[in-house]
Amino acid sequence: MADRNPKIASKELEGPHRAPHRAFLRAMGLTDDDLARPLVGVAHTWNEATPCNMSAEFLADEAKRGIRDAGGTPREFVTIAVSDGIAMGHEGMKASLISREVIADSVELMMRAHCYDALFGIAGCDKSLPGMLMVMARLNLPSIFLYGGTIKPGRFRGRDVTIQTVYEAVGQYEAGAISEEELYELECVACPGIGSCGGFFTANTMATVAEALGMSLPGSASPPAEDELRRVFAYESGKALVNLLNLGIRPRDILTREAFENALTVALAMGGSTNVALHLPAIAYEAGVSLTFDDFTRITCRTPHIADMTPGGKYVMEDLHRIGGVPVVMKTLLEAGLLHGDCLTVTGRTVSENLKQVKTADELSDQDVVYPVSRPLRASGGMVILKGNLAPEGAVVKVAGIQKLTHVGPARVFDDERSCAEAVARREIQPGDVVVIRYVGPKGAPGMPEMLAVTAAIRGQGLGYEVALLTDGRFSGATTGLMVGHVGPEAAVGGPIAALRDGDIIEIDATDPAHGKLNVRLNDAEIAERLKGWQAPAPRYAHSALGKYARLVGRACDGAVTH
Repeated sequence: MADRNPKIASKELEGPHRAPHRAFLRAMGLTDDDLARPLVGVAHTWNEATPCNMSAEFLADEAKRGIRDAGGTPREFVTIAVSDGIAMGHEGMKASLISREVIADSVELMMRAHCYDALFGIAGCDKSLPGMLMVMARLNLPSIFLYGGTIKPGRFRGRDVTIQTVYEAVGQYEAGAISEEELYELECVACPGIGSCGGFFTANTMATVAEALGMSLPGSASPPAEDELRRVFAYESGKALVNLLNLGIRPRDILTREAFENALTVALAMGGSTNVALHLPAIAYEAGVSLTFDDFTRITCRTPHIADMTPGGKYVMEDLHRIGGVPVVMKTLLEAGLLHGDCLTVTGRTVSENLKQVKTADELSDQDVVYPVSRPLRASGGMVILKGNLAPEGAVVKVAGIQKLTHVGPARVFDDERSCAEAVARREIQPGDVVVIRYVGPKGAPGMPEMLAVTAAIRGQGLGYEVALLTDGRFSGATTGLMVGHVGPEAAVGGPIAALRDGDIIEIDATDPAHGKLNVRLNDAEIAERLKGWQAPAPRYAHSALGKYARLVGRACDGAVTH
């Protein structure tokens, strides 16, 4: 057998005693020349469960071509991916966040078992993106990430629509505002092809985060899944990965504290999904970096909201792509002194070097997707951390595009999502109420399900700014309105949210990004007295993957990672 490249970290296939191992690889057509090159794992999440991942198969082919042309030997494998949209609003949603850990763990096991030298990761839906980035940080082998791409917007009666429009239309139907025929017509046109949800929801937020972290090629987050440019990025990313291997650049050389601050700054400047408050700390944890809610508060206070993206704004990811993509946002922030320009990226160059030829929002004419820092949509970032006697560990609220940032009202308490959804459908929620859904946190549900079906129905009934919602679960990136999630400690571990009763007066104030507040009009002694008789509920799943996760998962404020 020819000697393998001396720069390759793994030498597990060398020598006479590894002849049986090489025999397996030869059975798949590998030659001496192939075996002398670095073996590159090409992991992706293709399946027929969701349109978000349908592009991964052909993108993997292009990535492999780039790897081969640059001197590597690609080895393709797949992992799971859950469709949040299809799992939404029923028991299936409990599997979503758990799938993030399974993706990271399964890719880790494949990479370790087969001694691959580098990792090319492709993912397209909400949890598959952070899962892939987590395992890259964990393994610390030369790695590069490629997003599967966004879906194009649908057209309904002369206007652009997204999947968010369909969820809200369900509430409109329940309120009698639209007919079943209109709902069906919308259903048939909202998702015109493959790709991840078109608005700046969780998938597009995390694709942006990957690019801002420096783990993806500049400009690769925004092209639609069906755009030919995405194939070009796949090929070029394959070549770039082999270059990283040859240069000896690993993820933790890129994933520094400053890189995480850059990613958080960009996400907040664009009004990204609240799920970034789970996923970015989880990726940071794998990289050995501590990223806390205090960091979120510090950075949101200094970061202007400058991108007018759905659901709080007007534009979808394809619109951002038309004006230059994420690099336009990054260059605008960099010129304002809000990014660390010396951070290393997968190009082998720094953020500043990558953005040298990019125009800022000030320099682009005839567009209002990205605003100059001098006249932002909002002076601070699109997310606020709330604390108070209901959330000592913190809670998260998205404020991008939200018209009302305070609410005081009586609690309507539900111990699961289904009973709340049934009450909403019966039109039992009244203006002024604070809907509380508890025991749906990381341990309690388990799996911290999203509440989009409930929040969209409330909004569809015309109560979007008349009702607030509070939960130890989480929200979809498509959620709008004064919706507070990630309340910690969660009810399942005896957090104050477990002490709430119907009629308790809850106060929410997200007006000051430095001092967001979430309180109930009870003193500490009253809360403690109520919790004296509290008992932890029996696990909903004694066995299975869900039961295992409930036993291992940590706090939402730490990213809900498993230990």
